[in-house]
Amino acid sequence: MAEPLILALDQGTTSTRAILFGADGTALGEAGRPLEQHYPHDGWVEHDADEIFAASLAVLKEAVQKAGRAMGDVAAIGITNQRETVVVWEKATGRPIHKAIVWQDRRTEPVCARLREAGRERRATEITGLLLDPYFSGTKLAWLLDHTPGARKAAEAGELLAGTIDTWSIWKLTGGQVHATDATNASRTLLYDIRAHAWSAEMAEMLEVPLRMLPDVRDCAGDFGETDAGLLGRAIPIRGVAGDQQAALMGQGCINPGEMKATYGTGCFMLLNTGEAAPVSQARLLTTVAAQVGGRTTYALEGAIFIAGAAIQWLGEGLGVQGGPQAAEALAARANEDLGVVLVPAFTGLGAPWWDANARGGLFGLTRDAGLAEISRAAFDACALQTRDLIEAMRADAPQAFRGDVELRIDGGMSKSAWFSQRLADLTGVGVSRATYQETTALGAALFAGVGAGVYRDVTEAAGARPRTEGYRPRMASDPRERAYARWLDAVNRVRTS
Repeated sequence: MAEPLILALDQGTTSTRAILFGADGTALGEAGRPLEQHYPHDGWVEHDADEIFAASLAVLKEAVQKAGRAMGDVAAIGITNQRETVVVWEKATGRPIHKAIVWQDRRTEPVCARLREAGRERRATEITGLLLDPYFSGTKLAWLLDHTPGARKAAEAGELLAGTIDTWSIWKLTGGQVHATDATNASRTLLYDIRAHAWSAEMAEMLEVPLRMLPDVRDCAGDFGETDAGLLGRAIPIRGVAGDQQAALMGQGCINPGEMKATYGTGCFMLLNTGEAAPVSQARLLTTVAAQVGGRTTYALEGAIFIAGAAIQWLGEGLGVQGGPQAAEALAARANEDLGVVLVPAFTGLGAPWWDANARGGLFGLTRDAGLAEISRAAFDACALQTRDLIEAMRADAPQAFRGDVELRIDGGMSKSAWFSQRLADLTGVGVSRATYQETTALGAALFAGVGAGVYRDVTEAAGARPRTEGYRPRMASDPRERAYARWLDAVNRVRTS
């Protein structure tokens, strides 16, 4: 029999991509389309859901064509997506009532602040594992109902459907036959009880979201229907779905308690697998569903850094460093480290463990001798030092995971740099394992789909297809590492507003 192939759709913040994988995890063909960003007001970020679906169809077809294969060779489709971005559409027509509100969007901060001031956050965290922050989908969904004429009445009448981008993609690909999500995406909405494994009526009432709008919640390696035969030339089973960071956790083979990964893209997202225990974080981390397979749920602690690779992009767009990330890295590598320049890239607030939406960036320690090289070094170091923040928070919440030799598995754009990978090990003091194949998010979606389609017996066998890695051990002595971290914490405290 021919090798079963799995087609992954990776719908991200800045692009929509598809990759065709063999059962051994080898990428056979891939295609991508950029995604236009819409910024109607300061702090608002939107996407066009119809543009996303059109691009999804195009890249799914193109990836298979580039591999020289036919759709008939594809055993299953796996979907991964930007998690907290939410869409509302008409059930009868499939027409979105408004542009999708993106996870980066901060327009609902006043609502979150009112709920926090009313003492509601503790209960929200107990139920959902999350914090009351505009990052998550629930308050975005309520905003759409309140600010689109007639939307709330239509939603209460059952005329509107809602979901994150995976749900929108499934609904469109199945020709409107399946309205579903998986447990990882559901756990990012502020509406899902992560221990009861169901939508929470209490949270729906708190956020004023009608439960009837929300999709069915299924396993990551589950049955999400089949694509409409007219879209891709034949009906293809959709058998795997996971939010992007949980998909990357799977793609990195972090299926056991104590294994952790960090993905460096626009932001950075770090997850620590905690197994079947769902700890309540005392360090303001998130407790989230890592995976749900065969009805068995595993959990993770998660920390989100809002600005990681975007800080390197800012060097070019904001400070005029020409030549892209490679040129910025070359500048950073020759900086005078003794000057101690610190950049806190709180351009859109601070994420975990600080959660300060009103903080703004700051540059500290400048002297007459400091220049672009030192600022560039500070931008790269900010990514590593923010990772150290998350490691320390996770160490406090789950000390058992940090006994013995600790390894941080990394992927994403910044991890392509051997220099940054070594710098990360030096400033965090933990071993770093860099994936040699970067598209672990798409791979994770494919692996979940492979389990759902029977290509793999279970997640353990699927994890065997994870990419090869390169290891980096800390070289920096403890004293300079701790001095650098102390400078960082001082700078963060200077920009915090709460």
